[in-house]
Amino acid sequence: MEFHEKLQELRKQKGLTQEELAEILYVSRTAISKWESGRGYPNIDSLKAISKYFSVSLDELLSCDAILTIAEEENKQKENQSRNLVFGLLDCSVAMFLFLLFFGQRVDGVIQEVPLLSLTEIEPYVKIPYFIVVFVTILWGVLILALQNCKSTLWLRSKDKVSLGLSAIGALFFMISLQPYAAMFTFVFLLIKALMLIKWA
Repeated sequence: MEFHEKLQELRKQKGLTQEELAEILYVSRTAISKWESGRGYPNIDSLKAISKYFSVSLDELLSCDAILTIAEEENKQKENQSRNLVFGLLDCSVAMFLFLLFFGQRVDGVIQEVPLLSLTEIEPYVKIPYFIVVFVTILWGVLILALQNCKSTLWLRSKDKVSLGLSAIGALFFMISLQPYAAMFTFVFLLIKALMLIKWA
């Protein structure tokens, strides 16, 4: 007997509705419906709660293959959460360019180090793209952190690539415009992201 059939049988033996079981396990009724229709498995914590409530062992509930599948899915979820956190925080940390001395400008023949907000001795056609790169990167970082639970296929496919692309554009643009500190930090962020993607590929 498969897990979804066992769960349904155990619930009916106790005379519970899906809503009642959902309340006992602190999950949604949709989750119970999904599990009972065989469209997914609960996470480890929910499995332990089911096992405890119905006084059955995990071995009775699941086959070895199913346990492995659940463990793999949980590992994948944790990896995604870690990657989202790192990518989001790296992108948001570009905000330091606004306030810390990352940019150089020439004043009376002397190069001064200033934050982006104090960068005045530079052409607007260079300064405006600086602000665009920085603000778009920050915004993307906020989106990655805010939409960690988003399951949209388009979002899942694009979020890491866009983040990587923004870092690459920023590093290249800062290098071309001879801003070595901003270029170096942006390149380091790009390198960290690339290594994480390679590691979890």
